[in-house]
Amino acid sequence: MKRTKQLVLNKGSEKYIFRYEHGCEGELLDSLVAKASDADCPFDWFDAAVLSFKLTQKLIGEADKLLHNDPSDTLPL
Repeated sequence: MKRTKQLVLNKGSEKYIFRYEHGCEGELLDSLVAKASDADCPFDWFDAAVLSFKLTQKLIGEADKLLHNDPSDTLPL
Protein backbone atom coordinates (compact mmCIF):
# COMPACT_ATOMS: atom_id res chain seq x y z
CA MET A 1 0.00 0.00 0.00
CA LYS A 2 1.43 3.34 -1.04
CA ARG A 3 1.27 6.24 1.33
CA THR A 4 0.79 9.78 0.08
CA LYS A 5 3.17 12.34 1.54
CA GLN A 6 3.29 16.06 1.08
CA LEU A 7 5.55 19.08 1.28
CA VAL A 8 4.00 22.45 2.06
CA LEU A 9 5.39 25.94 1.56
CA ASN A 10 3.62 29.03 2.84
CA LYS A 11 4.78 32.10 0.95
CA GLY A 12 2.98 35.25 1.97
CA SER A 13 -0.67 34.77 1.11
CA GLU A 14 0.10 31.78 -1.13
CA LYS A 15 0.38 28.16 -0.12
CA TYR A 16 2.08 25.51 -2.25
CA ILE A 17 1.26 21.88 -1.55
CA PHE A 18 3.15 19.14 -3.36
CA ARG A 19 1.81 15.60 -2.83
CA TYR A 20 3.83 12.57 -3.80
CA GLU A 21 4.03 8.83 -3.23
CA HIS A 22 6.84 7.13 -1.36
CA GLY A 23 9.51 6.29 -3.93
CA CYS A 24 8.54 9.15 -6.26
CA GLU A 25 10.80 11.78 -4.71
CA GLY A 26 12.69 12.22 -7.99
CA GLU A 27 9.46 13.12 -9.76
CA LEU A 28 8.72 15.61 -6.99
CA LEU A 29 12.09 17.27 -7.53
CA ASP A 30 11.35 17.46 -11.26
CA SER A 31 8.06 19.20 -10.42
CA LEU A 32 9.83 21.71 -8.20
CA VAL A 33 12.26 22.51 -11.02
CA ALA A 34 9.43 22.89 -13.53
CA LYS A 35 7.50 25.19 -11.21
CA ALA A 36 10.59 27.33 -10.46
CA SER A 37 11.37 27.56 -14.20
CA ASP A 38 7.94 29.00 -14.96
CA ALA A 39 8.41 32.76 -15.21
CA ASP A 40 4.65 33.30 -14.79
CA CYS A 41 4.63 31.59 -11.39
CA PRO A 42 5.73 33.32 -8.17
CA PHE A 43 7.28 30.02 -6.98
CA ASP A 44 11.01 30.66 -7.48
CA TRP A 45 14.34 28.85 -7.17
CA PHE A 46 14.70 29.77 -3.51
CA ASP A 47 11.32 28.18 -2.83
CA ALA A 48 12.41 25.05 -4.71
CA ALA A 49 15.62 24.95 -2.66
CA VAL A 50 13.68 25.26 0.60
CA LEU A 51 11.36 22.39 -0.32
CA SER A 52 14.18 20.20 -1.61
CA PHE A 53 15.96 20.76 1.71
CA LYS A 54 12.77 19.77 3.59
CA LEU A 55 12.51 16.66 1.42
CA THR A 56 16.13 15.76 2.15
CA GLN A 57 15.52 16.15 5.87
CA LYS A 58 12.48 13.86 5.66
CA LEU A 59 14.46 11.22 3.78
CA ILE A 60 17.33 11.41 6.27
CA GLY A 61 14.85 10.96 9.12
CA GLU A 62 13.31 7.91 7.43
CA ALA A 63 16.74 6.41 6.76
CA ASP A 64 17.75 7.05 10.36
CA LYS A 65 14.70 5.16 11.59
CA LEU A 66 15.53 2.24 9.32
CA LEU A 67 19.14 2.18 10.53
CA HIS A 68 18.02 2.15 14.14
CA ASN A 69 15.37 -0.51 13.49
CA ASP A 70 12.50 1.75 14.56
CA PRO A 71 9.50 0.17 12.77
CA SER A 72 7.07 2.82 14.04
CA ASP A 73 7.07 4.90 10.85
CA THR A 74 8.46 2.68 8.11
CA LEU A 75 6.63 1.42 5.09
CA PRO A 76 6.17 -2.28 4.45
CA LEU A 77 8.36 -3.68 1.68
